[in-house]
Amino acid sequence: MTNDNFDSAAAIGLVKAIRALPVPAGFVPLVGGDTATQIDLFASLSATIPYALLVLIGAIFLLLCLLTGSLVVPLKAVILNVLSLSATFGALVWIFQEGHLQNLLGFQSVGSLDSTQPVLIFAIAFGLSMDYEVFLLSRIKEQFDKTGNSREAVALGLQKTGQLITSAALLLAIVVGAFATSKLIMIQQIGLGVALAIIMDATLVRTLLVPAMMNLLGKWNWWAPRPLQVMQKRIGLSEATEPETAAERASSPLDIPLHAGKAAEGEKVAEL
Repeated sequence: MTNDNFDSAAAIGLVKAIRALPVPAGFVPLVGGDTATQIDLFASLSATIPYALLVLIGAIFLLLCLLTGSLVVPLKAVILNVLSLSATFGALVWIFQEGHLQNLLGFQSVGSLDSTQPVLIFAIAFGLSMDYEVFLLSRIKEQFDKTGNSREAVALGLQKTGQLITSAALLLAIVVGAFATSKLIMIQQIGLGVALAIIMDATLVRTLLVPAMMNLLGKWNWWAPRPLQVMQKRIGLSEATEPETAAERASSPLDIPLHAGKAAEGEKVAEL
């Protein structure tokens, strides 16, 4: 028996030692309790998280490549999102693990975060932040295709989307942040973690770091190898439309000058 906490090194070592004991053929030593459950949970997360991250980041990277036709912009987006989420996890450790706001939020710190919450918060916050990223990048890419000026495209893209992104992020942060009033610490961690990630992404990342980095990189933002450029032109994702030519506008039956319509109407009146 041991009087240590269930997550202490002594308790974990004891469970591993029991599981390593030799047993007769056909038998498996089974150990229950919080310590054994935590060991098994961490082992399962360690085995599956790398594949989940590979699928998540790989899919987003591919979609951003097809949207922008660049390798630099998707890489920048992933790096900045990971940085913002790292800051969010740091805040969660400060609040819940170290218990600095336990009197304000009405919980009692247990000295650790629930092992499943960082995974869930990462998935939710990463997806939401990429939603704002795609919205901003699509406007920047659209302006760059029209003007070829990276600095102007970043400025106009931010001008068109900044207010909308900030408003949507604030609304979502208020709704999700309301979970922090729950009496369950697991729900509090999710609500406060996602709310902090959204606010940080919409303020520091989306309106400061992204425009600053894209402005510094200039035309290097849109660098890509030749095969990717060809693939993006064929199956790329874009909202931009080609402007109509003068001949197409002249041949349109709806494109009738207003003064011509008035003149025709005057001729009919004169004939009557």
